[in-house]
Amino acid sequence: MTFIMFLRTCIDWLEKLQLPCIYKTLTGYDCPGCGMQRAIISLLKGNIIESIKMYPPLIPLLIMLGFLVTHIVFKFKHGAKTLIWLFVFNVSIITINYLYKLLI
Repeated sequence: MTFIMFLRTCIDWLEKLQLPCIYKTLTGYDCPGCGMQRAIISLLKGNIIESIKMYPPLIPLLIMLGFLVTHIVFKFKHGAKTLIWLFVFNVSIITINYLYKLLI
């Protein structure tokens, strides 16, 4: 099995396993994370623009996660402070995206 076929199989599996949002099911409103599963699948398919449209905070969250892992391994001098700023930035994007969804 080639890597492309393996990746396609994984993406198909993820598409079948998507969980419904309990918050949206109960209240009828999107939660701050609504769209993340679909955005991850779109990103894995290579549709970066579509992924950003579905859930704008995804790429900054992945960058923060990547920096967190590298900071844990390499112990950067100012890594903790950088992570705090990345966290604040991500929370801001999530909040703005959530408010935008509520108002539209």
